[in-house]
Amino acid sequence: MEQGFLNLVLIYKFYTGNRFLYAMSNKSSSWIFGQYAEEIAANYLEKKGFEILVQNFRYKRFEIDLIARHKNITVFVEVKARKNNLFGNPEDFVNKKKIRRLRIAAEYYLYTHDCSQLIRFDIISILKNKENEFEIIHLEDGFY
Repeated sequence: MEQGFLNLVLIYKFYTGNRFLYAMSNKSSSWIFGQYAEEIAANYLEKKGFEILVQNFRYKRFEIDLIARHKNITVFVEVKARKNNLFGNPEDFVNKKKIRRLRIAAEYYLYTHDCSQLIRFDIISILKNKENEFEIIHLEDGFY
């Protein structure tokens, strides 16, 4: 088997609690880290009693990392992760442009799913510490 072909079919498997994440080896390490962080966030929310409805919801060029339900509230979650905080905490990178894009995607989701529940926008910040453990901060109503 050719080495190039082998690289395309090599799959990494990460265990993130009760879920498995598969990532093709030709993806960047930052993309793989981001996907891993989203799985960590989904597991965290499930342990807190959230029901994960959708992961990586897309509308045109807009994306919502997680859509969940918790106590009759539809929760749109932006997951931000960093390997260190040299340039700031992960949640600091949810800027006005990102918020606008999340709102557009959320409006489309609500329209297409005939959702009449209350809604909320949360941010989950994941920071890898020096011990290679993940610190999770859940900001409920992270923005409006």
